[in-house]
Amino acid sequence: MTTTRTHTETEHAYPAPESESESSPRPGAGPGTGAGPGTDSRPGAGPGPEAEARTAAGAAAGAERGPGGARRGPSGAAARDEPPAEPLAELLHRTRWILFDFDGPVCRLFAGYPARGIARRMASWLDARPGGRALAAGAALSKNPQALLRAVDTRDTEGGTVRALEALLTGEELTAIESARPTPYLAELLHAWYASGRRFAVTTNNSPLAARRYLELHGLDAYFADHYHGRGLPLRLKPDPYCLTEAVKSLEADPRATLMIGDEPGDAKAARAAGIPFLGYAERPSRRAELCAAGAKHVVASYAEVL
Repeated sequence: MTTTRTHTETEHAYPAPESESESSPRPGAGPGTGAGPGTDSRPGAGPGPEAEARTAAGAAAGAERGPGGARRGPSGAAARDEPPAEPLAELLHRTRWILFDFDGPVCRLFAGYPARGIARRMASWLDARPGGRALAAGAALSKNPQALLRAVDTRDTEGGTVRALEALLTGEELTAIESARPTPYLAELLHAWYASGRRFAVTTNNSPLAARRYLELHGLDAYFADHYHGRGLPLRLKPDPYCLTEAVKSLEADPRATLMIGDEPGDAKAARAAGIPFLGYAERPSRRAELCAAGAKHVVASYAEVL
């Protein structure tokens, strides 16, 4: 079952966060110490200068225009005009709560422990189980562990196989965190935003146990308190907005003053379904284009752009 924790601070009012000062305490620090969980992860010179955020319009630059300047989609049909996106700076200014996807926005989970190897081991496990390969159907040769799990979930009417397979995947993810690559500038971002009054949760299709353990290993868990919302059973993976709505409840947040940061089209779709503004995170241009196609109005390639 998806983990839901109760936030200990009631935050019904949501004025614009105050600007950060160097003396602002980090979570778990004593009054006026300015120290956070573990060691201070800021570079000596502080975070880099602000850079102009990439917007969906910028990422989709070059779209064909029809008569009168109407934008046309890939099929050539005129696209419906949409209201202009809220400037990213204004969106961030009014944001009080931030929901982070895990693999990508927090770390590269499978940087040293490839997902395709996990998928192969899951497929081998299914092969050894009576009727297991049939449950995977067309996803049996997938290199994506989540796709394999989804496929089994749709066909496993008794539920025993998907439960065992999900437990296997959780174990693999707990191994993967040992060699995961930290996302650049995440620690600096958490410190700056926490000091300005913002609060955080993890909303992921990965195991919440893996997300919590990774943040503990890197001394960042205090920023998230007990707000870890991820894969569980019954399986409700994004773009289902379930983990986002559970995070909003546990934070006692207002969705209008909440921001979801994700790197997959499913993240953007889940945020839209939950009524939560979305910020895409993508280092590769191809992924930025995918996020824009999924409806993302703002996409950044680095957290340095929003520090």
